[in-house]
Amino acid sequence: MYMKLGGTYNYLLFLGRPLQPQFNLLTNMTSAAAIVVPAATKHTATLIFMHGLGDTGYGWTSISENFRLRRKFNEVAFIFPHAPIIPVTCNMGVRMPGWYDIEDFGHLNAADDEAGMINSVSAINKIIGEQIDKGIAPERVIVGGFSQGSVIALLTGLTSERQLGGIIALSSYLPLRDKIAHMITNAGKKTPIFMAHGKRDGVVRYNWGEKSKDALVDMGLDVTWKAYDDLEHSATPAEINDMEQWMDQRLNV
Repeated sequence: MYMKLGGTYNYLLFLGRPLQPQFNLLTNMTSAAAIVVPAATKHTATLIFMHGLGDTGYGWTSISENFRLRRKFNEVAFIFPHAPIIPVTCNMGVRMPGWYDIEDFGHLNAADDEAGMINSVSAINKIIGEQIDKGIAPERVIVGGFSQGSVIALLTGLTSERQLGGIIALSSYLPLRDKIAHMITNAGKKTPIFMAHGKRDGVVRYNWGEKSKDALVDMGLDVTWKAYDDLEHSATPAEINDMEQWMDQRLNV
């Protein structure tokens, strides 16, 4: 048996499988394999959101579906990339969607797969570049993710040469702890971060997330931190509501 660090979230109901899409979703328009939800009106901003280990981009499309149903963020395009299929050491080498390899769930920072992380960051940076080429200002591009996907969001935003609109990190931890301080760019230092974590998370432990937040704050970054008492390794309506309010402040749309 292997463990999945992915997550499928629906605003009204949490399910253990990807939802059938409620909207016409596109599967191209980027250099990487991804689900793309176009802006409902004039496209002026983009959210790129990465799923967790073992999941796919479909697993988080319900976020955009909910926003569309409530006519929120109509000017925002949503991109949900698919991670490449890789062997994952801690899952006995089983091949599954993953942004990087993990050797031990109990010690996620013990042996970071730096090469895998950098490759994934490069793929996300290509998507960001494509959005900018379409006329979207960097400060209106937000990168985010859940679990393993949020680690890539943090690393992408913090090391970017462009100041992005923000970073969303749900159930996350700070990668490459021994060198990340030297990898953060001047633009990355100015990029606001939204971090949220469940106190009952038994996969990416709550204290890992909290220590990561503290490390970022100590480095002078602007971090909005939210914690949820009864939340395990998943998402809740309260968390998504908090994320929505933070996005509202960042994009003002």
